[in-house]
Formats: sequence, C-alpha cells, structure tokens
Amino acid sequence: MTYQHIQVPAGEKIVVAEGAQGVTVPDHPVVPFIEGDGTGRDIWRASVRVLDAAVAKAYGGNRKIAWMEVFAGEKSFNQFQTWLLPETVEAFKEYLVGIKGPLTTPIGGGIRSLNVELRKQLDLYACVRPVRWFTGVPSPVKRPQDVDMVIFRENTEDIYTGIDLEAGSPDNVKFKQLLKEHFPREYAKIRFPDTAGIGVKPVSKEGTERLVRAALNYALANKRKSITLAHKGNIMKYTEGAFRTWGYAVTEREYADRVYTWEQWERTKAAEGEAAANAEQKAALASGKLLVKDVIADIVFQQTITRATEFDVIATMNLNGDYLSDALAAQVGGIGIAPGGNINYLSGHAIFEATHGTAPKYADLDKVNPGSVILSGEMMLRYMGWAEAADLIVKGMDGAIAARTVTYDFARLMDGAKEVKCSEFGSAVIEWMDKPALPLMPAEGVATGVKKPIKRAVKKPAGKKTAGKKKPVKKAAKKAATKAKR
Repeated sequence: MTYQHIQVPAGEKIVVAEGAQGVTVPDHPVVPFIEGDGTGRDIWRASVRVLDAAVAKAYGGNRKIAWMEVFAGEKSFNQFQTWLLPETVEAFKEYLVGIKGPLTTPIGGGIRSLNVELRKQLDLYACVRPVRWFTGVPSPVKRPQDVDMVIFRENTEDIYTGIDLEAGSPDNVKFKQLLKEHFPREYAKIRFPDTAGIGVKPVSKEGTERLVRAALNYALANKRKSITLAHKGNIMKYTEGAFRTWGYAVTEREYADRVYTWEQWERTKAAEGEAAANAEQKAALASGKLLVKDVIADIVFQQTITRATEFDVIATMNLNGDYLSDALAAQVGGIGIAPGGNINYLSGHAIFEATHGTAPKYADLDKVNPGSVILSGEMMLRYMGWAEAADLIVKGMDGAIAARTVTYDFARLMDGAKEVKCSEFGSAVIEWMDKPALPLMPAEGVATGVKKPIKRAVKKPAGKKTAGKKKPVKKAAKKAATKAKR
C-alpha cells in the first residue's frame, strides 16, 4: 500500500506463519509505533533505546527493527485533524505487529476510546497482561514474589461491544418498549424503568472459544501449571455462566490428552467418590497435564491475594479482566510497570501497549517510569520469537530495580533509592543487561524497601491455620467458592 502521511522505512514485512499459529519475522522487520500523548513522548524515547539495545546485544547486529511512526491521539489530531489517521489502521493491518504509548481519550462525541477502536478494527480479541514482581519493587502485600500470572481478557464482547443506551434517549425508550412488549417478565425486573440506562452484554460461544484456545495454547507452550476461568456464572447464568460452560467444553473437546479439568473431577466424584476424584487429578497433574479450573469472579480477587501461588493463567471476560488486571498489577508495583498486548492469534495482528494513562502534568519532564512500555516491548519481542532479546530486557529491568536505580514513583517508597530520570532509567536497564544479576532479596525483605508500610485492611480469620496440613486437591477451593455464593 502507498501511504500519504506515513514514511515507510527500508525493511521487510512480518507475515503470518504458514500452517501454524504465530508470525514469521525477518531479520529487519518494519514495526509501526505510536509514541503516545503526554508522557508518551519521554517514555517512547527511553523505551526504544532499550529495545534496540537488547536486539543489538542479543544478535550481534544481525537483526534490527525498522521503526515506522504511525499516528493517533493528539499528534494525529494536531497534524491531520483526526484522532485516528485511517492510514494508521491500514499500517497495522499490513505490517501485523506494532507497539504504542498511552493515548488521550477524545472528549465529546465520535470515538469513545482510541485504544478500543484499534482493538475493534483489528479484531484483537485477546488482551494479554502478564503480572510478575521485580525484586525490590515496593508492594502493599507481604509476598509479591508469589504473583506470577498471565491474564487473558476477552477484548471484543461484553461491555466493549458498546451497546449502551442513555436514559431518556429515543433508542433507550424504543428498546425498553420492545422489552416491555416482548419480554414482560424481564422488563418487570427493572426497578426504575423510566430513568434506567440500558446496556447489553453479549457473550458468544465463538468469542469464548477463541479466547480460551489462546490461553490454553499459551499455557501449554510456556509450561504453565493451570488455567482458571473467572466468571460470575452463579448470577449471570447465560452470559458469564455460558463462558464457563463453553470454556470447559472446548478444553475437553480439543485438548483432552493434555489437560485435566474440574468438570472431570466432578464427574468422577459423582461416579466413584471424592477420594477417587482427588487421586485421578493427582495422577493427571503428575503426568504433566495442565489443570483447568474455574472460580467465581468476586472470589478471584480475594484468592489472588491470599492464595496467589494457586493461580497461573487466568481467562475471563472483558469487564472482569479489566478489574483483575489492574488489581493484580497493584500487588507488584502498579500499572506504571504493567505491560499489555492485544493480539489476534489467528490473523497474527498484535499491538503491544502501555497500560497506564498519559499523565499530562508530567509531559516532557523526563520524569515518569517507562517500565510499562519497555515490558510491553519485551512482550512484543517474545511474540516475534526473539526470546533472547526479550530475556535481556527482563535481566536489565531486574538489575536496575534491584540496585534501587529507579524513577520517582518507586524512589519515594524505597529506602536508599537513587532517583533517576525517565531517560536515565532506560540507560540503567541497558547497562544491567551486561552485568551479573544481584542476589535475590529474601521474601521478608519486601517490607524493608517500603518507607511507610501499607496497613492490611483484612485480618486473617481466626482458627483457620493451614500450614502443614495436607488439603484435598480441590476441596478447599470449592469450599471457599461455595461460601462466597451464600
């Protein structure tokens, strides 16, 4: 395609891998990028140096990314009088894999969110958010090192469908009239119909299956221990409950020889008793099978804090995943260091992005933490199959943070920290790619890096000591879920 406003650098296209899920990447791929609004400019300058350095060090100069700037947000509006340049969407379609900084949400009519619009136009159905702790990062929990999870959030359905009818609007009135005439029992459930806004929450079998497949393929390829389907199916039986049902069904139908599910456990328990079900699950996991289970959405927020080691990959719908991703990020340093990727594993299209906002008051001050975009770039390199470069970025981040060479957001919470600028943190990450790793801090050492420990609002229930007890494989988790339903 010929572009009017975008300059295409010398390089080659990333293409969909033949006969397999994934992409084929040349040594000099063209990669579109959006630098972002507000702090995005500072963050991108620091991040691109880290990404280029990692690639150069990993491959001795034999591989190099040809960066191609594309436009969205304030820069696009100021230059082209549109928040999302149509050429930008076409460039992402043509070159498959890209990265972006934070973007401003336009005020007023038109596009609700530039991020959502890009995801919808490219059908990037899986929002993937890895959550892990880097040694020394301040945390409000006692054992942030137990958090090592990957969230697969459905990216095209649920609230992202955008069927949201304002109270009193003609569409709202028309919809409620239809509901009243054709579904009188459902209409009668609306407590205050005259002033109620109406939203529609579609959850489909096809949307569920492709998300769960993506999570299963990721978990199996990366030798993860389990997948948890998080849902509110006890209340919303035909949307969130259907997500659970369809998720288990596609798992057992297409991955039966590689997984063991809680649905299997239930069937064996009903036929042969709980002891037999526990023995069957134990044997399946010992043979290397992936455990697939489910949990009610409200309980997952509690248990990812109190039982973090029991969670690994989590697959869920849009709204649940939105809440859960940020809640988990809070345990390991906040969204300022949380990466994200929006991926269509079938077409190969992927955009990796900052998960935080634009923070305009810090724009062009060279101050904020570039960790989210740096780690989103690490995700991108790994998706491209350049794992050696991705590993160097993780090594550099680990080293810089463990040495307490950090930006202001972490420095104000860490004893003995050296506060550095955004650009200087990028330089520190590059330097630590070549240095030996520092010894890991002891688990109890987390609190020593925090100047003002955050008080825990929830106390441990009395008389619930579990240390040293051998629980049934599944029974304890089922009891917690049953209690929550009550």
